Amino acid sequence: MSPPPPPLGRGRKRAAQTHDGALDDAELIGARAALAQGRWQAARSLLVHTGDDWDRRGHRVTVLALEPYSAAWARDWLLAEPDSADAAVLLALALVQRALRRKERPGRAQEACRDAAALVPGDPTPWLGLLMLERDSGTAEETTRLFGEVRSRYADHHHAHHLMVAGLAELHADAGQDPLHEVYDFANWAAEQAPADSPLAILPVVAHAERYRVLAAAGHEPADPAASGHWTGRRARQVMKAAFDWWLEWEHEGHPRRLVDLNFLAHAKVCEGRGAEAAALFHRIGEHATPAPWSYPDRDPHSAFRAARAAALGTA
Repeated sequence: MSPPPPPLGRGRKRAAQTHDGALDDAELIGARAALAQGRWQAARSLLVHTGDDWDRRGHRVTVLALEPYSAAWARDWLLAEPDSADAAVLLALALVQRALRRKERPGRAQEACRDAAALVPGDPTPWLGLLMLERDSGTAEETTRLFGEVRSRYADHHHAHHLMVAGLAELHADAGQDPLHEVYDFANWAAEQAPADSPLAILPVVAHAERYRVLAAAGHEPADPAASGHWTGRRARQVMKAAFDWWLEWEHEGHPRRLVDLNFLAHAKVCEGRGAEAAALFHRIGEHATPAPWSYPDRDPHSAFRAARAAALGTA
C-alpha cells in the first residue's frame, strides 16, 4: 500500500501561488489533484487522450512526476496494469525528479527511463528524463547525444531545446559578452530548422536570457537585468523585434508550454524598456508567471514578475 499524501501546508500553498508548473492546463491540474490522492486512473485517462502530442505529453508527464508520491502511485498503477507504457514513463520521470532532488540514486532513474524507452521506442519522453539527469550532473558530450535521441523522435521538442540552451549558455562563463557564443548559434539554427508556426522561433530570446543568467552569476553583468546593457545592443534588439513580430502573427495559442516562451519574451521587453510591447504580453500571460527568467540571476521570481507587470500595465 502506498503512503498517503501529506496535507497541503503553508509552504506548498505559497509555492503554488508563485508558480504552477501545469500553467493553464486545466485537465492536467485535475489529474494531478487526483494523483496526489492516489487516484492514478485520472492520470491514466489524461495520458491516453494526450496520445502522441509529444510536447504536451512531455509537459504533462513532467508535471505529474513532480508530485511527492507520484513514484509510489505509478508503482501501484503498474501493479494493476503491468504492461502499461504510460505508467512506466510516469514512474521513470518521477524517479528522475526524485534524483534531481537528491532523494533517489540517479542510476535507478536512468534504468527506469531506459526500461520505459524500450516499451515505447517512438516516445521521446523517457529520453527527456535522461536528458534532464545528464544536464544536471553529466557531460556535455552525453547531453548532446541524448538531445539527439529526443530530436530523432520529435525534432521540435520544446522542453529538450530549452534544456540544451540552458546548458550551452553555461560554457565559457568567464568570456564575457560574445555575440558569436555557441548558445546563439544553436538557438538560431534550431529556430531556422523549425516549422514556421513552431514556438522554437522564440529560442534566440531564451538563449539571450540564459546567457545573461550565466554572465551575471560570474559578475560580468549587473544583478538587475533591467540595468544591464545585455538587452540593448544591436544584435539583441534585432532578436527581440523578430521574436515579438513572430508572436504577433502566431495563431497556435494551444501549445502546452507557450506561456514559458511568453514569460521569456515579456522579460526581454521589460529589460529592453519596451513597456507597451511588454504590456501586450502580460495580458496574455495573466497570472502564469514562470521562475525562468524572472529569477535571473538570483531574484524572487514572484516579486520580480509582479513588479514588472505592474510597471508595464501602468499600475505601479
